[in-house]
Amino acid sequence: MKSPASSPAMIGRESELDLLREIFALTLEGRPQGVVVSGEAGIGKTRLLEEFRDFASGEALVLTGQCVDLGAVAAPYSPIQSVMRGLVAALGADAVLEAGGPGAEALTALMPELAPRAADSGSGRLNRVHDTVATVLETVSRQNPLVVVLEDLHWADEGTLDLLRFLLRVLGSGRILVVLSFRTEDVSRGHPLRILLSELDRSRSVTRVELRRLTRSEARRQVVEILGSAPDDEAFDSVYARSEGVPFFVEELVVFKSTCEGELPWTVRELLLARYERLSDEAQHLLRLISAGGVRVDHSLLSEVFSGDPDALETAAREAVLANILVADDRSYAFRHALVREAILTDLLPGERARFHSRFAQALEAMPGERRVATEVAYHWLAAHDVGRAFPAALAAMTEARASYAYGTAAQMGERALELWDSVPDAEIIASRKKIDLLAQTASALRNAGEGKRSLAVIDRALADCPRDEGLRYARLLRDKALYLGNVGRPGSIPLLREALELVPAGSSGYAGTSGLAGSTMSAGELRSGLLTALASRLMLGAHFKESIESAQEALAEAHQAGSDRHASIASNVLGSSEINSGLITEGRAHLDDARVLSENDTSARLRYRVNASDAEYLLGHYAEALGIAQLGIQRARELGVERSSGIILKSNAVDPLIALGQWDRADSFIDSAIRLLPSPTFNAYLNRARIFLLTWRGDTGAAARLWRSVRTSMRELGEVEMQVKLGTPRVAAELLLARGEPAEAWNELSVLFDADHRPVPGYELPLLATAARTLAALRASGEAPAGAEERLCALLDEVSWWPTAPLWAAIVDAELAGQHGTGDDPDAWQRVVDIVASDPLAQAHLPAYAAYRLGQARVAVGDRNGAADALRDAIRRADALGAGLVSAQATALASRAGLSLHSTPARRTADATELTARERQVLDLIGQGLTNRQIGERLFISAKTASVHVSAILRKLGASSRTEAAFLAREAV
Repeated sequence: MKSPASSPAMIGRESELDLLREIFALTLEGRPQGVVVSGEAGIGKTRLLEEFRDFASGEALVLTGQCVDLGAVAAPYSPIQSVMRGLVAALGADAVLEAGGPGAEALTALMPELAPRAADSGSGRLNRVHDTVATVLETVSRQNPLVVVLEDLHWADEGTLDLLRFLLRVLGSGRILVVLSFRTEDVSRGHPLRILLSELDRSRSVTRVELRRLTRSEARRQVVEILGSAPDDEAFDSVYARSEGVPFFVEELVVFKSTCEGELPWTVRELLLARYERLSDEAQHLLRLISAGGVRVDHSLLSEVFSGDPDALETAAREAVLANILVADDRSYAFRHALVREAILTDLLPGERARFHSRFAQALEAMPGERRVATEVAYHWLAAHDVGRAFPAALAAMTEARASYAYGTAAQMGERALELWDSVPDAEIIASRKKIDLLAQTASALRNAGEGKRSLAVIDRALADCPRDEGLRYARLLRDKALYLGNVGRPGSIPLLREALELVPAGSSGYAGTSGLAGSTMSAGELRSGLLTALASRLMLGAHFKESIESAQEALAEAHQAGSDRHASIASNVLGSSEINSGLITEGRAHLDDARVLSENDTSARLRYRVNASDAEYLLGHYAEALGIAQLGIQRARELGVERSSGIILKSNAVDPLIALGQWDRADSFIDSAIRLLPSPTFNAYLNRARIFLLTWRGDTGAAARLWRSVRTSMRELGEVEMQVKLGTPRVAAELLLARGEPAEAWNELSVLFDADHRPVPGYELPLLATAARTLAALRASGEAPAGAEERLCALLDEVSWWPTAPLWAAIVDAELAGQHGTGDDPDAWQRVVDIVASDPLAQAHLPAYAAYRLGQARVAVGDRNGAADALRDAIRRADALGAGLVSAQATALASRAGLSLHSTPARRTADATELTARERQVLDLIGQGLTNRQIGERLFISAKTASVHVSAILRKLGASSRTEAAFLAREAV
């Protein structure tokens, strides 16, 4: 029902409503969409959404969620809970649980009242809330189109924003439209909503709708609709000048003018309070009370906090509704506009404010049922300045938020409790923990909320406050800091873990405080085992394999002694991975299998096993086995209802095996889905490395270069703590630079091979050495090769010659550096590589096409035109089948330059020595004699640098990739 002060017809928003209808039509075709409606307070967001809801409700189930204004700390998932409860009301609890599939149990985190109906899936402590909400909406939308409207997102908690980010990324099917609204002036710099908005702006399926102020003619139409007649010009001029085209202010001013005598108010506050001040004392008192409760207050709750009898409440409420300040539905009262509520709330006297908030807190604490209201209770006690009651309420809210995986709210409530700690007598007794433990729990919540830097700052406070003679507690805090450093990809974890181990020697007894977010204690044995495993893991990532094996072996023994299968599985996992990379392949694979068995009842440990086991098989060259392990994990994630959260980690792990097997389109799909959902800088580095590789070899070097420029700083930083990133990143960067004709820059990227602290990881080292050999050959072709480089590469190759894939990569290295000038122009060497990659299952999918291209290049260099054409045709055929556009383009270009026919009609030769200057022809003649740049400079009395410039110009004009090819093409073109 429209307010009597509202225009019967919506004015000035016709185009926006038409746009919403068009987007809704797309969702009915099974294409999920999102819309973000924004504008200043009073601009008409709610009215637009009301009109759209009325339209859409004829064809879809419309679900609405309202964000709640609880100051700096919002209630976790409040609008999502409203949406899901609306769904339960419409379809029934059993239907909603059935739609949730295997993850239905997670819905109890949002709706505890469903707990008696939800079956335990046995998935442990996995966070399946995001996955399950997405599954429910997609499943229901197959039968009923859904419109989900979430209003006032500027008040949303971080958990709600994270869930929305997830939904709008993963919803790939279903008839679902998600409509969001927020008030622009309340989203200042640093507001968490800004991060979500910036991501949504880049989404093709999300549309932004910014509402503008009304024009003068539109405002006049609005006044006519409200009054039913045209206003006189003077009165309208006054209304428009004061409202500045904001529809809500136009309405308020028109009502004031028509019901009050005197001059129109000029200030916003006067305008907003004008209707309120004309009400009876009883109605004003009720509105002041409701303003302390929020924008919307349930009637049952209001009845508990209202001091009068039910008749007095109803009389006052009716008066406020008739005055168009409140609106009522079947169970609650809400302010017609949040601005009115804010004006009344600001007008409360200090004592009145504290009294009202205390009443709401007491009523909420006494509320029966299983709905979680701890955050609201804490908010009201804090607003009432009752420190004694606010403190335990904040702790209860922290625990409640943790139970629903709302880590952002849990961290905020932990920080509130810490702020109050020193003002509360016997805080440690009330909290049932030390302040140090609360600091550690808050740091853990921040870490889980993705606030890596803040988690480190808080754990540093805990370490500063903790006496070092509390050995176990201090050691656990050191462990936490080491883990948080690893989470953000920063160095320093290893020294901290070593220090912690000194405080927990073998045989230690006792318990190590409650620093984990769940508040659980940890025995000394469990702590020592965890420290040893964490140390072994960091040592493994840094390629300190011998030390990692020693730590992991000790960790495994401690875990068995402590009776912890979880810690034993993780220790076996790290031990096996380190053994494999140090040459103990049989032993390592056996320990990885032990990790699998020990992780049978621990989902998190099983995930870690699958990640490392898949990695190991991939690096050993067993690509199908690696993919199989990852796919089994993805299938299990699907069964548990976490395919789009935990399952994404396993999808990212499948990317490299898919690339090696030649399933590039599927790898692209996995990268797309994973990179949108994984906030981990480590996994993002792995995925971006794979994407740069694919873009380069597909031939889209421009896109690859743009991506590389955007991520290279973060990838290099992560490489300081993870050797696989340090070795894997330069390979794709160098291949990109080689494809762009920049061998000197490529060589700079490969300098990690010659660092003083270089430590090999064989599976990453060997492909990198092959790329280095190719780069060295290109430098030799331009006369710029560094002295002694080949000897250093060969020495590095010898160090990892025992690895299963070494013979394959060694053959490629030999071919890259073979030939008269060491530039890879020996056809026999490349023929050997072609034969090897054609039959060796360890060969990655792109190598046959590349080897054929290099064979053709070598045959061109020695003048074997027919053989070159055959090899290039083979290269193009293989490259086209794979999608390796880079090889196809390079082979085609080489054939064109050499005048080779790849078809029945001979191609025209494009190389033309007559395009060269006289000096360049002199330099070309000396190149043909095998002279270096320095020797050319001496012969022509020019500097070596000038000679290099001439050589580069010759290569460019002739379209040659090497000095040898340039001399050959010039001879052929004469």
